Order: sequence, then structure tokens, then C-alpha cells
Amino acid sequence: MQLLSGINHVAIVTADLDRFTAFYTGVIGLTPVFEESVPGFRHAILAVGDHTVLHPVQAPADNETETGHGLGSPTIMDRGHLDHFALDVPSWEAFEELRRKLVAHGSSDGAVTDLGPKISFWFVDPDGMHVEIDWVHDRSLRGFHAPTPLSEERKRELSVLV
Repeated sequence: MQLLSGINHVAIVTADLDRFTAFYTGVIGLTPVFEESVPGFRHAILAVGDHTVLHPVQAPADNETETGHGLGSPTIMDRGHLDHFALDVPSWEAFEELRRKLVAHGSSDGAVTDLGPKISFWFVDPDGMHVEIDWVHDRSLRGFHAPTPLSEERKRELSVLV
């Protein structure tokens, strides 16, 4: 029996909830579900799909200056307890559309990585969080391999799946 069916939410501390929400709703296309201010913090819920949400929580100003938790680090493995997260797209078309939007926004260089059963690219959000966009074209994950740049030949192979 499978006990888990996916990720429910990812909670992310941000320095600026309004900026975070504007980016993830305006550029990425997430749907705002909820937002509230309570004594001590502000937070929101942004729907990623049918069953997953991002839960940004704005760090209190005094905590932000002491710990720096609201800003991401550019150095891999030095990004705190949560190094990065990945958003799943349903199709090549969605992958390309998000890639185009994020490159135009200046948040990504657009470089695509081939990992076998999935391809991915990275962007940096306004808080400096590094986020991966994945299109998993083979859910069995057979043939998973180390990251390589997506070649034109491999791109043609994948276009058959579209």
C-alpha cells in the first residue's frame, strides 16, 4: 500500500510577502487562496495545482535582520534547511511557456538540463530562492542519469512525446 501521494505544501520564509506573492502569481501563474496578518507574522497560501500549495510566511522585521531567514543564498548546500524545491509541469508546452516567461522576467538563464526521464531548468525568485521547474515525461523514472545540457538531438527525441 502506498502511504503518501505527494507534497501537500512547502512553507517558505520570505522578507516581503507582497513581492513573493506578486512574483509567484503574476509570473509563475499560481492561484492565491488565502492571506492573513496575525500578530507576529503575515502569511499566504498559493495553489500550485490540485493538491499542492506554497505557504509563504513573511519574517518579522526584527527576526529578518537577526537571522536573514527571509533571503535565499546563491550557494548550493548553504541555503538553510530547505535548499530548493521543484515545481512540476504537465507538458512540454507548459515547460516552454514558463521558461520563456522566466527568461523574459530576468529570473532564469533558460538553460535546460536533461536527466533522462525528466528535463528541468532553474530560476531565482525575488528572495533569492533557487527553484527548479521539471517536466517528467517518463513517470517510471527509468534511465535517470546525472544532469547534462539538453542537446538538439535529445530535444527532437522529446518532441515526439508532445
